[in-house]
Amino acid sequence: MASKMSIKDLDLKDKTVFIRVDFNVPLSPDGKEITSDKRIRASLPTIQYALEHSAGVILASHLGRPKGKRRADMSLQPIAARLSELLGRTVVMAPDCVGAETAAMKPLPGTVLLLENLRFHKEEEENDPEFSKQLASLADIYVNDAFGSAHRAHASTVGMVSYLPVAAAGLLMDREIEWLTKATKTPDRPCVALLGGAKVSDKIEVIQNLIKVVDKLLIGGAMAYTFMRAKGEATGKSLVEQDKIDLAKELLAAHGGKIVLPIDHIVVKQIKPGSDNHAVEIIAEDDIAVDIGPKTVAAYAEIIKSAKTIIWNGPMGIFEMPPFDKGTVALALAVAESDAVSVVGGGDSEKAIKTAGVSDKITHVSTGGGASLEFLSGLDLPGVVALTDKPATHA
Repeated sequence: MASKMSIKDLDLKDKTVFIRVDFNVPLSPDGKEITSDKRIRASLPTIQYALEHSAGVILASHLGRPKGKRRADMSLQPIAARLSELLGRTVVMAPDCVGAETAAMKPLPGTVLLLENLRFHKEEEENDPEFSKQLASLADIYVNDAFGSAHRAHASTVGMVSYLPVAAAGLLMDREIEWLTKATKTPDRPCVALLGGAKVSDKIEVIQNLIKVVDKLLIGGAMAYTFMRAKGEATGKSLVEQDKIDLAKELLAAHGGKIVLPIDHIVVKQIKPGSDNHAVEIIAEDDIAVDIGPKTVAAYAEIIKSAKTIIWNGPMGIFEMPPFDKGTVALALAVAESDAVSVVGGGDSEKAIKTAGVSDKITHVSTGGGASLEFLSGLDLPGVVALTDKPATHA
């Protein structure tokens, strides 16, 4: 991916800067209380940078899935209140994200205006040109700091860019692109990927892309059983994607030396909390595998120990139902104890790192589950492609 302009490359003084942020935070059922402000905090460095450089700041985000309708329980009003507290200054809330009233609220240098939920207009997700033009008319400069939405070609992530002179990455977006690019394009070796989750079909592109990059691909989660079936091994009643067995065979035939599968498994008769469970090397006909076993944990941890780069996406078992999270948590600890550059794709892998209490020992935890998955799949992210390329430097 070409090197993209960063907010740090721009002169922001007295300019109105439109920053696309990801404030899609979890709210209480009535929409009045924020239950986690992590995404708001993640955007603070970019907002503060713009304010310190005398810009007037317009912030825009979606929240939930209002499907083009105004909904009181999906208003960004609670976010304006929380952001005011975090920034230590008043964040003014616009009545809408477009329209004459919003356009008249142009923020002065050093002040912040938060637009109302972009998805109250169906034109946002449709990437409607007229809506894009209205958003662009509010500002002089565009900055995208919403990596979690970078895989969406919407008006606020792609469409409005063509109506402004420059589009740059915010500090969070910058960091995401930097670490994910390093891990997948120029990793220090040995490079090891840990790939988990339920379905091979969800991760086909990731496997096909990463297999070209990594020295070892450690597979866990239910997708391991499709690979095991492809090798003719017993999988009992474990989840197997029948229509992906041939693909698994092809991957094993072409890259068998790189793909590492579990050697033992935690099995149960029924998937429910408190089920009797034990470790086996051969899965019986009426057993369901729900996690990697202790021998696999030890074998994978040994490979992780010697790695210089680790890429991780997806849990090793039914992580959301303890004690079937043990394998995932054990490997989170192994990744944290390694000396490797570690890049973790959001979602369950991020939860595992938090559960293991090792978030601060991971080099980079991605803020975008879907976006990081597409990046690891080798796909171009529309919201990143739309940003302005840095001018080529001539030696």
